[in-house]
Amino acid sequence: MAIPAISLPTNITVTATITANSSFKKLNKTPIKPFNSTIKSLTKSGKLDEALLLLESQRSSQIDIESYSDLLHACISKKSVEHGHRLYIHLLLNSNRSFLNDPLILSKLITLFSVCDQLDEARRVFEHGLGKEDRPESVWVAMAIGYSRKGRFREALMVYSQMLFRSVEPGNFSFSMAVKACSGISDLRVGRAVHAQIIKADKEPDQVVYNALLGMYTECGCSEDVLKVFEEMPERNVVSWNSLIAGFVKKRQVFEAFETFRRMQNEGVGYSWVTFTTILAICSQVTYLYYGREIHSQIVKSTKIPDLVLLNSLLDMYAKCGAIEYCRRVFERMKYRDITSWNTVINGYAINGLMGEAIKSFDEMVSDGVRPDGVTFIALLSGCSHAGLADLGEELFESMTGDFGIRPSLEHYACLVDILGRAGKIKEALQVVEKMPVKPRGSIWGSLLNSCRLHGNVSLAELVAEQLFEMEPNNCGNYVMLSNIYANAGMWEGVKKVREMMDNKGIKKEAGCSWIQVRNKVHTFVAGGGFEFRNSDEYKEVWDELSEAIEKMGYKPDTRVVLHDVSEETKAEWICGHSERLATVFGLIQTGSGIPIRVTKNIRICADCHSWMKFVSKITRRKIVVRDTNRFHHFDQGKCSCNDYW
Repeated sequence: MAIPAISLPTNITVTATITANSSFKKLNKTPIKPFNSTIKSLTKSGKLDEALLLLESQRSSQIDIESYSDLLHACISKKSVEHGHRLYIHLLLNSNRSFLNDPLILSKLITLFSVCDQLDEARRVFEHGLGKEDRPESVWVAMAIGYSRKGRFREALMVYSQMLFRSVEPGNFSFSMAVKACSGISDLRVGRAVHAQIIKADKEPDQVVYNALLGMYTECGCSEDVLKVFEEMPERNVVSWNSLIAGFVKKRQVFEAFETFRRMQNEGVGYSWVTFTTILAICSQVTYLYYGREIHSQIVKSTKIPDLVLLNSLLDMYAKCGAIEYCRRVFERMKYRDITSWNTVINGYAINGLMGEAIKSFDEMVSDGVRPDGVTFIALLSGCSHAGLADLGEELFESMTGDFGIRPSLEHYACLVDILGRAGKIKEALQVVEKMPVKPRGSIWGSLLNSCRLHGNVSLAELVAEQLFEMEPNNCGNYVMLSNIYANAGMWEGVKKVREMMDNKGIKKEAGCSWIQVRNKVHTFVAGGGFEFRNSDEYKEVWDELSEAIEKMGYKPDTRVVLHDVSEETKAEWICGHSERLATVFGLIQTGSGIPIRVTKNIRICADCHSWMKFVSKITRRKIVVRDTNRFHHFDQGKCSCNDYW
């Protein structure tokens, strides 16, 4: 059989030059019995050059398969393609080439070349090794994993299909590889087909296969299938539980994810850093600071050293729960920081209204030699937008390209349009949209529509809304914003028209909802709801005391925020039922004096509630932190961190 052609690096010689020094002569005279032991010893010590030199000097009959296997394993561990090529050439030129037909050696050669980014070479070994009819499962799977490792999942599945066509019976090794490849491309149809093969197989699937199925169904968003597979598993490990939690997160089933985490702890399963990273991400989304601190305490108590991904998740949790001082404290204690660490802190300062600290951190990052990326500037530009820093925002946008060579994305342009529009520079904002190198999307037009709302520009709002209705016909927010613009202008016919459009398309306005975590329980309030709480003696007593006190200080309800054509009395009554107020009063009742009140709202806080919060913070001498869809509002002593610009 002809020796297949192979591509060699220029610094590799086909045959080793045997030097005549005395030390090598001694090695060459090593008795046959301890010869393989010497190779193994050199391999374990990482002395691959010496091990290969010794191997190349001996007759093939003196070398056992373990020596080749150990050497290949060491090459894979070190990702040393040069030593791997030398060993492969030695096998090709050897008179006894039976080792090249050994499945273990063949699999390791394929693995070596694939981990060293030489997939073509791996494929060549695969094609010219054993005959196609004789390849065992391990060789097929090694080739398929090589493709998967480089993200070429369809080619991996093609190898799996070819294996089945050759009547090679798949085992757990093949099944786990195929299921993971389906996860890589979120191919539920093929994934279910492989799952059917697993069920029909004679051999019971192992835990790796079960975990792969959990991961595949999680990736495809099939939470019911995830739960079903999980319940069917004879044994579960940390990976299994992590997959179940991730499945709930994928479906935004936050409470189910937390319940699973609690169940996991109660059953004494333990945890991994992936577990904590996933739970911290949920805490960031729904501002569960209590749970986040609990995770932090477990990290501190652990004897293991937390990885960078976990610490970055911890930073993000504190930043997005409004506890920016803790975020900074964790950041300063980190031994290693990457660009994500810096971006998280910068964004944390920006969303919490501390743009001075955000810019300071940005300067520190640059001076430390960390080059900013596009995410850095999205955080800074967004912060400038909500802080009313138009000049600084424009300056940062220019420096992004001029000083750092970062090409602006749609998100950057959306931030710039928002900065200019909020500042009343709507003409300049339109010029940016017209000169953009790419076609503007919904986020750009949405920023313009919001600017029209802030500055009462009805005519432009109608034109922008037309664009948005065409691009995003089912986006509720665009219809609501145009309706609000009409209502602010007293154009009730326009409001009626927009609502009819929403009714005809089956689009419903998202109800205002706020939640507050007191100790280990989350309490949710909906605008106009919470009747049981509002009718309680505790609520009435606190509400009446607050109302009387803030009225004496000059508070008057701003009924303009009620965008319905009803009486002033009805408007005032509706304002009292806004969800963020109910959550705040609940927090005042349920928490001790001096403890900050932390409320999260699913939509933007209204101007009157914003004013009410300032008065309440002054009367009660309590800090009130409200996170809405735009940013954080830190109310303290009658003032807000946003300086009434948001």
